[in-house]
Amino acid sequence: MTSSLREEVAAWIALDPDENDRRTLQELLDSGDDGELGRRFLTPLTFGTAGLRGPEMAGPAGMNRATVRRATQGVLAWLEEIGVDPRRGVVVGRDARHGSERFNDEVVEVLLGAGATVFEMPGALPTPFVPYCVKALGAAAGVMITASHNPPEDNGYKLYARDGAQIIPPDDEIVERHARGAGPAILANRSASGHFLVAPELLDEYREHFLERFRVEGGSDLGITYTPLHGVGGETMMKLFADAGYSHVTPVAKQFRPDGSFPTLAFPNPEEPGAFDLAIATADEAGSTLIIANDPDADRLGAAARDGGGWRVLRGDEIGWLLASSLLDEINVAHEVVATTLVSSTMLEKMARAKGVPCATTLTGFKWIARAAGEEVLGFGYEEALGYAVDALVADKDGLSGALALAHLAHELSRKGQSLFDRLDELEARFGVHATAQLSLRATWPTGSEDIRRVVAQLLIDSPASLGSLAVSEVVDLNVGGRALGPTEGVLMGLGPWGRVIVRPSGTEAKLKAYVEVTPKVEGSLSAQRASGAELVGGVVESLAELLRF
Repeated sequence: MTSSLREEVAAWIALDPDENDRRTLQELLDSGDDGELGRRFLTPLTFGTAGLRGPEMAGPAGMNRATVRRATQGVLAWLEEIGVDPRRGVVVGRDARHGSERFNDEVVEVLLGAGATVFEMPGALPTPFVPYCVKALGAAAGVMITASHNPPEDNGYKLYARDGAQIIPPDDEIVERHARGAGPAILANRSASGHFLVAPELLDEYREHFLERFRVEGGSDLGITYTPLHGVGGETMMKLFADAGYSHVTPVAKQFRPDGSFPTLAFPNPEEPGAFDLAIATADEAGSTLIIANDPDADRLGAAARDGGGWRVLRGDEIGWLLASSLLDEINVAHEVVATTLVSSTMLEKMARAKGVPCATTLTGFKWIARAAGEEVLGFGYEEALGYAVDALVADKDGLSGALALAHLAHELSRKGQSLFDRLDELEARFGVHATAQLSLRATWPTGSEDIRRVVAQLLIDSPASLGSLAVSEVVDLNVGGRALGPTEGVLMGLGPWGRVIVRPSGTEAKLKAYVEVTPKVEGSLSAQRASGAELVGGVVESLAELLRF
């Protein structure tokens, strides 16, 4: 063990407020366990796509009380550096993961000790309430303790700026710089004069706003099955459905109560295979025609719909198209803007152009989508990873309001004897079939990060001439910018007029992801075009699976 690592571990132990974590690190230090100490210290958590996120464990590479305390000191120093008074208030919320309440307490006590005003959520509540309250209260910032859809051993720290959107560079770099240099923290308890619970009336205003937009007049007979995937969205979403006029909503009982162990799921992510299995069984029993799922912190929206005698889980892009189809007329009248990301489908741009609505394409992450409208108003934004903003009230993705908007569309279509799939048919008949697929490869410690960087770099050094049956027409290093966007990690490979592939590291998990979109150039029926698209995409994915090996 190097003397510098030993000194770093000792310095961390000296400031770690958790007795168990101090004991764990001291035992590793005493036993000379270089490998385990390296895992915990050599690759500290950094502010990525959604703040900090990682496994709960002692040391700077994990989520723990010391990490949270330092991050919060970094937030305070960042606010001072950019000239924003924390006495305007910092909104603090948490989900129901293991450790979230303890980390929430650290945030509150550090903020109060520094003289900041704190608006604390009254319990474990959905993430969208935090960015909503930041805007509604005119607060200086917002902190949400959540790891969203990550595995149960993870937790995280999501940071919002005063505009209610997730922070972007250079703010994240400023927070991190100050967090690294943080010393002992001054703490204060909730009896301090600057502590307030978020008023129930403020959260009621959120509910009433979206009920006014998406309430079904006269009620609806639409059969819906809903699952919060063991997260914090359950009670809030069920009440929203009831107040919006839906009287036939069946919750998935085994996944309804918050449980940070996520006992019925391999991964608590609506995108993962098997995530809908219990919901489908429940929906079959209840006779539902629509399944709606939130991820554990309820900022994402997944859905499945009955298709003949079975069920089809909707892709993230398909939900985006459906929501846009129901909102674009209203957005056009209001002169608002829509936005999506570089890795999402290009169909939204075509749909918006047909309605005369400006459409922005951003880097990956809702922190960019939320700001895509500039001085205008963002009427709708989405990313293919099940993130949707259907209203400017919340400057982030919101699985609650998105669920109401999708249910409203399904209800309106059912009144005409149509389904969500009929609407998708209409859209692809008009704008063309857009076949999409995603390849996700999970990397493992200790070489995971290096493996991902090596594979991405190799694509630039030795780019493939073709993927599947399609020729690669261009290769763009996204690290230096491309397609009129700023720099971001990844590689774009154009497939001529057929489509494109983007390969990039995940911003929230140790994964390498490839995003494929192909627009088939064949005549004939929609089914023929979809079959051609599926074949072409399948060939591309097969080539990528061979190419992107760790």
